[in-house]
Amino acid sequence: MNRVFISYHHKNENHLKEELLRLNREHNLFIDCSVSTGDVDENMEPQAIRQTIRRNYLSGSTVLLLLVGRETKYRKHVDWELYSSMYNGTTFGKSGVVVLHAPDSESDYFTAPFDEVKRTVYPGVSSWTSISDRQEYERRYPHLPDRIIDNLVKGKGKISVTNWSKIAEDPERLRLLIDCAHNSRGQCEYDMSRGMRMRDHNPSIF
Repeated sequence: MNRVFISYHHKNENHLKEELLRLNREHNLFIDCSVSTGDVDENMEPQAIRQTIRRNYLSGSTVLLLLVGRETKYRKHVDWELYSSMYNGTTFGKSGVVVLHAPDSESDYFTAPFDEVKRTVYPGVSSWTSISDRQEYERRYPHLPDRIIDNLVKGKGKISVTNWSKIAEDPERLRLLIDCAHNSRGQCEYDMSRGMRMRDHNPSIF
């Protein structure tokens, strides 16, 4: 089994993380490396923040599993975890990334960069479309963090984007998604050009 770090908005999606861990206990899908990150000093330089997250929280995992709700994209800690997982350092290599849309933010669309995922998770889909337009990705995935959108546009990050309902129907699909992300992580060419988010901000809330 592969070692997985779960990234999520603690306030809104903690119940979903607990449900994910329940499924894991029942089906033995992955080794959980998630921890309570506690407080990270927001006054540190971005480089120090990234190193702290990688060293203390992410170093034991090879796959980051991102749970995406309606406000996840605005959380700085989620962005730090994503950045740190994608960074290929000299001590800790980059991780694979799997995205699960929470039930309240599911999309009519999905992204499957692996043939085995296409066959197994979406057996009824016979025609697949490649997209390179950012606005189209943002329309299809309005709740995804900008950093995920960056890498979907680039197309070399091999990030699967799936709805929670697909996993609830058959938890073995999650094992496959994790396995594919783990096995391909060395081939991922992540777009790291975006600066790290320094504050939580939802422009729709005043």
